[in-house]
Amino acid sequence: MVDYGFSKTSRLLDAADFKAVFTNAQFKASSRHFLILAISNDRLNSRLGLVIAKKHVSLAVQRNRIKRLIRDSFRHHSNLLANLDIVVLARKDADKLQNKQLAETIIALWRELDSKLKRKTATTDPASNHVR
Repeated sequence: MVDYGFSKTSRLLDAADFKAVFTNAQFKASSRHFLILAISNDRLNSRLGLVIAKKHVSLAVQRNRIKRLIRDSFRHHSNLLANLDIVVLARKDADKLQNKQLAETIIALWRELDSKLKRKTATTDPASNHVR
């Protein structure tokens, strides 16, 4: 059975973890409502950090809804996000999205991040004999 919990090993926990992602972002994916930054990590799993600012999403109930939906999507799509530290930032009007739209947007961003990760590993893979 697959565990879809969100344990401490799946979270960015302190300011240093967030700062490392912000200063060394290797991968970026964005939409009108969200920005995702990511760096590779040396762990066995990916970790997620959320920045849902009161400036962009004023109501606490909306911030919590957005965080809950992003965490849920992260748990269900962790197979796409191997060994990354990820920070998701909400932009202005992210709270205007319905749950289905928000979920679809985040899934599309996970896929974009996955394709960028695969492109980078394909170009740096020494087993590949292709000239780039």
